[in-house]
Amino acid sequence: MVEQTLIVIKPDGVQRKIVGAVLSRFENRGFTIQKMKMLTFTTAQAENFYSPHKEKPFFPGLVKFITSGPVVAVVLEGRTGVDAVSVVRSMIGATKSYEAAAGTIRGDFSLGLEDNVIHASDSAENFKRESKIVF
Repeated sequence: MVEQTLIVIKPDGVQRKIVGAVLSRFENRGFTIQKMKMLTFTTAQAENFYSPHKEKPFFPGLVKFITSGPVVAVVLEGRTGVDAVSVVRSMIGATKSYEAAAGTIRGDFSLGLEDNVIHASDSAENFKRESKIVF
């Protein structure tokens, strides 16, 4: 079975013009881009997108940052037998940029906690929920 997952290159990644560099890492790893679009989240979309974190103290900052400029949303498809969610999550690295290992996307490109270049779905269920919001 072919598995898909969602990534969102955040406003800092778009602003810094590293979208191509980020996407090439996934293509080089064997992922195929199935859908891609640029959008700017509305506050309502952002609140829905990050709803699992609604009660956490950092929620308002997430919403403010993701709505601060355009993002690039991408559905990636892995090869048969590849756990796309897990592979992509390992490729992006730890959420906190100072904890992300060199060689990961966040370890190589991110500058902070919210401005960490990329979001990736953390489960097949969240992929379905999140992709409905952006596509």
